Amino acid sequence: MSDEETPLLAPVSTDIAHEALYARFIPLQKRMISALVSCSALIPLFAGASFIPSIPDIARDLDSTPKVISFAVSISIFSSAIGSMIFATYSTFYGRRPAYLFGLPLLCLGSLGVGTATRIPDLMFWRAVQAVGSSGGMSVGGGVIADIYKLTERGTAMGIFLAAALLGNALAPIIGGWVSHYASWRYLQLGLFAFGAVLWLAMVFYLPETSHPGTTGLEKLAAEDPTERGRPRFRWVWLNPFSCLWFLRSPNLALVTFSSSAVLVTEFGLQVPMAYTIGERYGITNEALIGACFFPMGLGNILGAPLAGWFSDRMVIKWRAKRGGVWVAEDRLRGAQLGAATLVPLSILASGIITTFVPGRVGLILNLFCFLINGIGVDLVLSPGSAYCVDVMHSRSAEVMAAGAGVRAVFLSVVVAGILPSIERNGVLATDAIGAGIAWLGFLAIWPVIQYGGRMRSWIDIGYSTQQNN
Repeated sequence: MSDEETPLLAPVSTDIAHEALYARFIPLQKRMISALVSCSALIPLFAGASFIPSIPDIARDLDSTPKVISFAVSISIFSSAIGSMIFATYSTFYGRRPAYLFGLPLLCLGSLGVGTATRIPDLMFWRAVQAVGSSGGMSVGGGVIADIYKLTERGTAMGIFLAAALLGNALAPIIGGWVSHYASWRYLQLGLFAFGAVLWLAMVFYLPETSHPGTTGLEKLAAEDPTERGRPRFRWVWLNPFSCLWFLRSPNLALVTFSSSAVLVTEFGLQVPMAYTIGERYGITNEALIGACFFPMGLGNILGAPLAGWFSDRMVIKWRAKRGGVWVAEDRLRGAQLGAATLVPLSILASGIITTFVPGRVGLILNLFCFLINGIGVDLVLSPGSAYCVDVMHSRSAEVMAAGAGVRAVFLSVVVAGILPSIERNGVLATDAIGAGIAWLGFLAIWPVIQYGGRMRSWIDIGYSTQQNN
């Protein structure tokens, strides 16, 4: 058997007992749970995407420069990385529900702090608090999706989850730019506070615990203690939130994480400097109009995520049928090749060329089309990659999602800090060409995982999931 067809387990009946775990919630409950966690995952993306169009206004208000204010983006990305690992680690021990009930109040506190900040250090600090509070949305949300949807449904569910979360990328720049131009960027932060408070109340009343029975760390401790008789009592346990990074010693997970990081470089490379690339090149100074220029990329995210999730599920079903029921996790990644090899790198490269050489309305329209293609392409890579990580580490899904998100965030925080200086020094075309090159490196990273994933899994065993427990 060729390497790319090395399964995690030999064929077994699809009617395995493990699937009963996914019947705990009726479809309506699953949709409600998915909606709640999607709203939570929307917040960090909304907070970040709405902040970017407001950078010039914030710089004027706080008597600073856009370059300094843009560091708040890097700080929030880095803080989100740390926070996501903390919440994911503790959600595995205490459950998914407590992670949301503790994180959302932090988000509300941070939003109030940002909205009332009068000094740059205050702004940076409260942006960090805000980012930490919202950071569990993606990693813990990915764990929740893995808890309630079985293997052959998970890609579609993950795609819909990401599409709902990425709605922030479509709406936030428009809302952020409009509020900043016609009112004040501070009102937007107060709006985030109100949304977070309402969502917290919804979580209190409508979000059940989704972890599989007996799998949380607290339940395992109770099972070992005869005095508790299987009924876990609360106790505080210090956990190492960075332990989830140890999963990335797996070459498969490390390469998939790098690939997703590489494609996100292009999205941030187009978004962060937009006021100083598209805005200056085509004479757009209105923050609301600059925010509107983000919409095609957000629309691409919304269209691309469910399409990518559905396509990755079809790949799993198709290739498993070809092998007579044998599941090979890397089949899910086959659908990511189109985005990684062509749509993502070519869209940012084309945008750089168009911005440099094509003036006027035609240049602007072509750029907006490039943003749409980039948004679709990024999700064609991200959605299968996220579902793949959950597939191969199902019992530790939130932690592996957090590890990947953490590494991506640290990587992106460094890259984002260098975007504007690179444009000032090298120009838009050279900077976008660098972004395209990084995206192609991402494709080169994911290709061997698809082709030789079985052999690579055998190099380091980190407790991969099997068809029986997936």
